[in-house]
Amino acid sequence: MFPNSSNLGRPPFPPEHQQYSFFSNLPVNIPPVLYHQQIIDHPQFQSSTALVSGNLSAVPPVSPPSFTYRNGSPVHTSATPASFRGRKRLKEQTVHYEVKRQRFHSPHRESTSASQAVPLPENHRRSFPGSIPSPLLHAHYISDLTGCVPPLQEASFPDPIETPLPVAKDKLSQQVLELFQACQQQTYDLNKKELCRTQLQREIQQIFPNSRLYLVGSSLNGFGTRGSDGDLCLVVKEEPINQKTEARHILSLLQKLFCRKLSSYIERPQLIRAKVPIVKFRDKVSCVEFDLNVNNVAGIRNTFLLRTYAYIESRVRPLALVVKKWANFRGINDASRGTLNSYSLVLMVLHYLQTLPEPILPSLQKNYPESFDPTMQLHLVHQAPCTIPPYRSKNESTLGELLLGFLKYYATEFDWSSQMISVREAKAIPRPDGIEWRNKFICVEEPFDRTNTARAVHEKQKFDIIMDEFRKSWQRLRDRRDLNCILPLRATIQKR
Repeated sequence: MFPNSSNLGRPPFPPEHQQYSFFSNLPVNIPPVLYHQQIIDHPQFQSSTALVSGNLSAVPPVSPPSFTYRNGSPVHTSATPASFRGRKRLKEQTVHYEVKRQRFHSPHRESTSASQAVPLPENHRRSFPGSIPSPLLHAHYISDLTGCVPPLQEASFPDPIETPLPVAKDKLSQQVLELFQACQQQTYDLNKKELCRTQLQREIQQIFPNSRLYLVGSSLNGFGTRGSDGDLCLVVKEEPINQKTEARHILSLLQKLFCRKLSSYIERPQLIRAKVPIVKFRDKVSCVEFDLNVNNVAGIRNTFLLRTYAYIESRVRPLALVVKKWANFRGINDASRGTLNSYSLVLMVLHYLQTLPEPILPSLQKNYPESFDPTMQLHLVHQAPCTIPPYRSKNESTLGELLLGFLKYYATEFDWSSQMISVREAKAIPRPDGIEWRNKFICVEEPFDRTNTARAVHEKQKFDIIMDEFRKSWQRLRDRRDLNCILPLRATIQKR
């Protein structure tokens, strides 16, 4: 997991491999809230976030002007690397999100996904905690004729690769695309989460010096929306830990840290004693809600598995986003109330696309076992998507047809009483006989640790409500072919 580290008492990386971070050059005794208020506009931070988010067309000049904190003390920064010279910074905060959306009449819209590299520009550093030596920090993509994700090289930065969206051939498909373009997570949303992660890691390492804090889940896997919460995984050691005892103890220490020392920018920290315990909290400045767990490394692995699925076929992300929005609006997307969590919904979408008569997705774990090995060290996991080519499917179904088929499949075709959804196998498989699977009305297999991600649905009443929503929505959409009949488009876009 961490090279050169056998226990918490040894640094996980030798000094010469430590990557540069401008955070390390700032005064260590300033209040955390000043990091939010001063650093986010600093050119060097904008450079870093531009690289990891795909905004490679703009970086700051060589010698950014110095700035001061509110107390008047100056902050001195070192020179920007030579490869950044001559570039201008894109002030993304001032650009309206509507302007940044892809247009239906884009010259790229006729391109097929098979001719494009799987775009993974956003994981240049976010797969790595701030002080982990990432080989991707100064990397970029070079054109590759094989159709795979181009190799990462140490050189200047080209223009970002634009991801083509599927062509909207009918009204319903166009509505799905419109919703996706309006509600998908923007670079600025990701930057806010990354800033909070960087600051928290700095503070947490005062207690656990060799720990690393990872941003995981929908923020990174390609299925995030403008309103998605941030998911964080704190890895404290290589070995698995007991979630009921050790993880809860660690989280209780973090909760106290948040309450006592970080209350200036962290509010409402709450320890949730679930099967995988978490601390929920809110970042006051960015207004992002976060869930933090300890050593749930399956979450790191499945982040990059789902990210690969998200980008190997152009219809996957729009379909998954509209399903999440639909489920949320219909009241069946809340595990705390006995319904489906967003992760299970995405796996259900992937499973449906895998099981069509002409599949739109393969099983990545079966086709590329070496790239998604559950024993792979964590510092290598981010590399897996770069080895996977786009999937060439003969299925030409539109987004509207796929949405209708998704609802019909789970409303009328899937055998909930005896089958389990398995993205790992790319098919429905018989339910295991273990205690975790008994008395559960929906069974969705986690691709790596093979637990039930839908275990919250354990009441017959809630299951009936979920099935009723699938059934009614399928019938309405079949008859009207208008997304508004199951999900109000304008209100959903305004809410984001």
